[in-house]
Amino acid sequence: MIAFDDIAVGEKFTSSSRTVFDADIVAFAGISGDFNRLHIDDVFAASTIHKRRIAHGMLIASIVSGLRSRLDDYAMIGFMETQRRFVAPVFPGDTITVTYEVIEARRSKSRPDTGVVTLDVVVTKQTGETVQTGRDTLLIESNSRGENEH
Repeated sequence: MIAFDDIAVGEKFTSSSRTVFDADIVAFAGISGDFNRLHIDDVFAASTIHKRRIAHGMLIASIVSGLRSRLDDYAMIGFMETQRRFVAPVFPGDTITVTYEVIEARRSKSRPDTGVVTLDVVVTKQTGETVQTGRDTLLIESNSRGENEH
C-alpha cells in the first residue's frame, strides 16, 4: 500500500479504460431514479443538440471511481470530497479514461496519523475529448504521526 508519506505533489497517473454501454445507462437510470429523457428516450434525444441519448454525468463520475489506477494502491481510509464539471457528453459505446494529478498533500490537523490528498481529475473519451474535469479529496493513512511535515 502507498502511504501518505510516499505521495508527492505533481505526481500524475492514468487509469485503465472502460467502454460505457447502453446497459450501464439503463441500469443507472433504474438505480438512481434519474429517468431524464436525455438518457432513456431515443426519439426525444434525437431532437436535442446531442442527436442521440447521452450517459448520466453522475454515471461517468461513478464509473471513474472504479477504474483501475494507482489510487487502488493508496492506503485510503476515506473519500472525503468529489467535485465534477460535465463539459462534453458521453454516448453509449464511448470509452473513458481518467488522468489524475496530485495537487495538494497535507497532514491532517485532526488526525496526525493521516494525510489529506487532493487530486485534479480529467476524464477523456477515446477521441481525446475531455468530458469531465474536477477534483477528488482523499484521506490516506500515514507511516508517521506528523513528526516530519509533508
